[in-house]
Amino acid sequence: MKQFQIILFSICLATIFTGTAVSQNKALPHLKKQGTATQLIVDGKPFLILGGELSNSSASSLSYMEPIWSQLAAQQLNTVLAPICWENVEPQEGKFDFTLIDGLISAAHRNNLKLVILWFGSWKNTYSSYVPEWVKRDTKRFPRVLLKDGRPTERLTPLSASNRDADAKAFGALMKHIKTVDANRTVLMIQVQNEIGVIPESRDFSPTANKTFTAAVPQALMDYIKKHDDVLEPELRQAWVAAGKKTSGSWREVFGAAPITDDFFMAWHYATYVDAVTAAGKAGYDIPMFTNAALIRPNYLPGQYNSGGPLPHSLDIYRAGAPSLDFLSPDIYFSNFAYWAGRYQREGNPVFVPETYSGVAGAANAYYAFGQVDAIGFSPFGIEGRFGGPGEPGGGLSPLVAAYSVLDHLAPTILQKQGTNQLAGIVLEGSEQRSGRISFGGYDISVNWAGAPSAPGASDANRRVGILLIQEGADEFLIAGSGSATLSFAPDSEGTQIVGIASIDEEVLVDGKWIWQRRLNGDENGQGQVLRIGSNAVVYKLRLYRY
Repeated sequence: MKQFQIILFSICLATIFTGTAVSQNKALPHLKKQGTATQLIVDGKPFLILGGELSNSSASSLSYMEPIWSQLAAQQLNTVLAPICWENVEPQEGKFDFTLIDGLISAAHRNNLKLVILWFGSWKNTYSSYVPEWVKRDTKRFPRVLLKDGRPTERLTPLSASNRDADAKAFGALMKHIKTVDANRTVLMIQVQNEIGVIPESRDFSPTANKTFTAAVPQALMDYIKKHDDVLEPELRQAWVAAGKKTSGSWREVFGAAPITDDFFMAWHYATYVDAVTAAGKAGYDIPMFTNAALIRPNYLPGQYNSGGPLPHSLDIYRAGAPSLDFLSPDIYFSNFAYWAGRYQREGNPVFVPETYSGVAGAANAYYAFGQVDAIGFSPFGIEGRFGGPGEPGGGLSPLVAAYSVLDHLAPTILQKQGTNQLAGIVLEGSEQRSGRISFGGYDISVNWAGAPSAPGASDANRRVGILLIQEGADEFLIAGSGSATLSFAPDSEGTQIVGIASIDEEVLVDGKWIWQRRLNGDENGQGQVLRIGSNAVVYKLRLYRY
């Protein structure tokens, strides 16, 4: 009997520990499908990152950051994107220093903020300026990208196992340490490297790179391309088809002699390099990881932009070469935000914008990102200097703070509607787009810019309008936005019916609480014809009817 009791106790104890291990594993941040969307799950629930990225050097000093944390927490952020550099983690080879990451995690948790860590490892904005000094000085062991004339650049080449393995070792140690110290699950995701690619030329011209370029395209990439022929990004498929859809051959034989072939070549080698680093990190702590892209200016050729980065035309190459990455992200600093966000919205690749503008443009783009492309997060750069105080446009709040206040309030509903046809967004992008239309919820909705004319030569930044629309019932909507605009409504199909506004109720933020303020009618809604929005922290509850 006593032996039976001991066995039973042992079984129960094992069950408890097994259950605890499973529970802890489920508690890790992870990605999960909902309908057509992919969501970030934090503490067992879907989560929207209302973020801000710190300037490059701010997080290098815990004392510098100390007064900044409370300011960020007070401005409606829920997540801070903070760099951690290889040179700080491994100042001497094999000797790791985790003081900085420990301090960042502790300070973020004290201020009720989450973290996305940016690993500035081998590359940051194409350069290798954040690698340790012992790597910088040893160019023989850690080779660089070479120009056509043989001159070196301050960029580690991705065609080097020693470069890759040293980075992977440091990153793996960092992630293993984060797993040990981050009991509160403060760290949500990791960005592996930053804006990688080659400039000022289209590829590495080192002897190793030249030899590899004339060798056969790796079979793993060819197998992926053949398997995904019908869904390849158009630029990659067009180059492959134009070269004869060959199933083997050198890079130029498979993709042609155009400059973009150099880009594809570098993309494969950056992707496989990043994959090895990412895999080493996930072996230490398996949370979502991604890498980001610096986008292409119009008419730029490889080498004028970051050739080989995770750009839209190379997404398939990264998927083939870096399966350890969970997704790829765009840093969007161009006015055509909707175009670039849309290029990254594809099956299995949730939209996350880790760097972008703040201000009026940022607020409008945030509404669009969460409404139209089911974004998991949005994060303007240099956030510690971006938030304004009382007296700015937006009812006493800067436009971004007002937008984040609204988005935080609506987050449960947004998350419930993601991946369905009951969530939408529209953006008017400057002077070239004064109006737009969207078919949503059985209605044809027209959005018209309603601001004052810009002064001659003035920037169009303040003319951007972004609208978020949520359908709650057959004729009921929640609407919020940034920028000055009017919305009018018509049936989305032919017929004799006319659409009228039954009611508009205004919900506002007062002293940190959301309250019903008033019902808008008469002059406030154009005698039942339009909904007017601005950049203040307001949610409009709209009911329509037909007659």
